[in-house]
Amino acid sequence: MLAAGREELRKALAKIVKRAVENGWVDVNKAEGWLEKLERGRALMEGWPKYSVGLAKGALAVIYRSTNPDNIEQAVQRLKDVGLVKGVHLSVKMPEDDRDGYVYIRREGLTYAAWLSVYGEGERQRLAAEFVDYILQRAREAGENMRKKAEEIVEEGKAKGSLTLKGFERAVEVNGSEHVVRVIDGGAELEESRRGRKLLRIRITAEVDGVEGDYMITFGRRSRDNAAVGFAVARADAPGGREADAKRFVAVVEALTGREPWVYRKKNGKIMIECYEGHLEGFRRYAELADAIERWLEETSSR
Repeated sequence: MLAAGREELRKALAKIVKRAVENGWVDVNKAEGWLEKLERGRALMEGWPKYSVGLAKGALAVIYRSTNPDNIEQAVQRLKDVGLVKGVHLSVKMPEDDRDGYVYIRREGLTYAAWLSVYGEGERQRLAAEFVDYILQRAREAGENMRKKAEEIVEEGKAKGSLTLKGFERAVEVNGSEHVVRVIDGGAELEESRRGRKLLRIRITAEVDGVEGDYMITFGRRSRDNAAVGFAVARADAPGGREADAKRFVAVVEALTGREPWVYRKKNGKIMIECYEGHLEGFRRYAELADAIERWLEETSSR
């Protein structure tokens, strides 16, 4: 069990067991059982149901199936102990008429568990680290494609909150022109619209090519498909007017997220900047924004 969370320790213990067999210090059959547990990380399965890891339409599918309602409920409770939320991080279907029920870990669930394994506290962090290591082990056993997909998602989760806005500096190219972005400060908060919709406001104070400004993006959920969409308006009173402000805004978003936002002009002359979930994922990497973004995603995710 001590070796459960560390692949390096499992490998070291496996070498010791093999040497003990060679020297005749331990029964061969018993040693084979130990080696199977160590080499496959079976100790991690203590307390965890046997999740299968595969690919569905090119995406990683992590799922546990059972005809026993108690087993499904225990699996859900175990994930709640980790910190995952039903309807946000996992989908659940109870067994009916001797047909399998299931617990399906969404991509958001695995990334959040990976984040908790680094930034969580106490028992929750320990359980999250154990769960993530277990899923990675199952992915490795399932094949090279599954291993790569799982490791990519886990690294994405661990990267959230790993950067800071203050002091961030990067040069980016926008429409053939290079701009130097220096971030001074930033933050994010949840608000409620007049119609009762939950909104996420991201504020970035940055200097672009020596011009300091505040850049505000408001994310909401699109009604037809619940997709996260962020909007901002270029300021007419900014240095150089709307056109110059829009270019600086694009530079800030691309520098921080690695993605250029969509820019378009309305009939009334306003210039709009539009961001999507890919931009939001980029913003989640920054410590000043990660918590608020995670809360907003949880509270607005379709159940």
